[in-house]
Amino acid sequence: MATPLSDTSLSPLKTVAVIGLGTMGTGIAEVLARAGREVIGIDISEAQAAQAVTALEASTARAVRRERLTEQEREDVLSRFRTFTDLAAAADADLVIEVTPESYDIKQQVFRALDDIVRPETILATGTNALSVTRLAADSARPERVLGLHFFNPAPAMKLVEVVSSVLTAPQAVAAVTDLAIELGKEPVAVGDRPGFVADGLLFGYLNQAAAMYEAKYASREDIDAAMKLGCGLPMGPLALLDLIGVDTARTVLEAMYAESHDRLHAPAPILKQLSEAGLTGRKSGRGFYSYETSNSASVVRDALTPLEGAAAAPGRTVRSVGVAGSGTMASGIAEVFAKAGYEVVLAARSEEKAQAAKARIGKSLSRSVDKGRMTAEAAAGTLDRITPAGSYDAFEDVDLALEAVAEDLEIKQQLFATFDKVCKPGAILATTTSSLPVVACARATSRPQDVIGMHFFNPAPAMKLVEVVRTVLTADDVHATVREVCAKIRKHPVDCGDRAGFIVNALLFPYLNNAIKMVQEHYATLDDIDAAMKLGGGYPMGPFELLDVVGLDVSLAIEKVLHREFRDPGLAPAPLLEHLVAAGCLGRKTGRGFREYARR
Repeated sequence: MATPLSDTSLSPLKTVAVIGLGTMGTGIAEVLARAGREVIGIDISEAQAAQAVTALEASTARAVRRERLTEQEREDVLSRFRTFTDLAAAADADLVIEVTPESYDIKQQVFRALDDIVRPETILATGTNALSVTRLAADSARPERVLGLHFFNPAPAMKLVEVVSSVLTAPQAVAAVTDLAIELGKEPVAVGDRPGFVADGLLFGYLNQAAAMYEAKYASREDIDAAMKLGCGLPMGPLALLDLIGVDTARTVLEAMYAESHDRLHAPAPILKQLSEAGLTGRKSGRGFYSYETSNSASVVRDALTPLEGAAAAPGRTVRSVGVAGSGTMASGIAEVFAKAGYEVVLAARSEEKAQAAKARIGKSLSRSVDKGRMTAEAAAGTLDRITPAGSYDAFEDVDLALEAVAEDLEIKQQLFATFDKVCKPGAILATTTSSLPVVACARATSRPQDVIGMHFFNPAPAMKLVEVVRTVLTADDVHATVREVCAKIRKHPVDCGDRAGFIVNALLFPYLNNAIKMVQEHYATLDDIDAAMKLGGGYPMGPFELLDVVGLDVSLAIEKVLHREFRDPGLAPAPLLEHLVAAGCLGRKTGRGFREYARR
């Protein structure tokens, strides 16, 4: 019979057993021991248990060298960690955390055995990130004391801990482990029981889409990873991250997520199965999406897919002068980038006043750079002198590259390309900065579609390194070669992609943002918890709701609609909550209210 929970039955969690001493289990044991807990490490392998002790000795020795621990504190930490190969050693634990392989059979076997070993008041936690906590709890004699405690790798460094309740979990047990997580210096986030929880639930859908994008040969692995690092500020690209996590582990998590959601975005990309079954599981095997120096090495080595550095590109066209169409933030930022790189720039808008105002904005930006010591006053003055404002696109008659940065409206862009076609000299390259519209539709508005290409800059253009170079099926090779060469001269990193909705960055970013909205819509987790989970667990510079409010909910909805229309995938349909907020005029920071409220300036 299950023991009822009472406040008095919850003694402080002073002794903790960790079952499974792999990388994650050893990391959790270190966190606990350094926080003053008595830690009982259990692994069926004596060698693994010994390796855990060696790893703790090495990490604490590093901490002493870096003056983060004294020698006495190190000795105290090591004395609090004891290892065993028998589950019976967990008999005196106040909390047991199992970190065994992601298998119901293995985990249920452990939980059943613990029923006969631990005290009635002991809390049992699973470290799973893919399996149902409820299913594991239901198999236990004390389901009210079973919960999920999901640490992130590496456990000593990562702040996030997801505390996972099932419908059977007692609130007192949740409170006890939440208090422990805070005492460990972690930031606990309360979540319900569904595969992937918050952080992995959002992360693995995104990783899966990146794997599918690579499998479809839409972009190279290097370009996909560079795009997400440079375009979104992520610490790692998705394919490199899959190799770090383990391709087989990612496949297991996605299988569990798909079994619950039946969302095609969670159906593991076939390449994950192919790599897993071939033993190409990532860093741990020495090869996955990339090839590594040795097993468990972080050093990527050349293989047959590595692009040749310094390989001779196709001969391009000469670009000395650039025309930028538009007067908004993006147009002035792009004009600044080209002028800084030494190009003569014509900045044209619908009126002379708008063009002059855009040039004045560039002047202020350059002054800020001078004030911050990033450039000299002479260099700033020279840059500004290279920009000629114009109130008519007729001023583009001699430019070698005409680039539009006007409103994200296909009809407006097509009209502008028809004007470029009439005004620009033969051989001039015509480029669009669209982030979501078909480049070929702009090309077809001209009589020279072979000269049209996409150059998707990111905002703010002077700071962001990425440019997505978008070829249509009609773009000439020398146009593509020229644009890549120009990107290098303006110190941007070009990534190649085909002409389909979202290109690389938005096609991967916006389904992730949409899924975060669905989590809130379904009352699964709060805005704050989701934002915290992605920043602390995924290393994202901003949480999804912070980012949505900055981008603008109307812009986000428009991109979601384009992606849904292009790929016809039900999982890409915009979340109704996003549509409701946009309909209510809550567009984010620019209106003072989006997912959150902001003080009016």
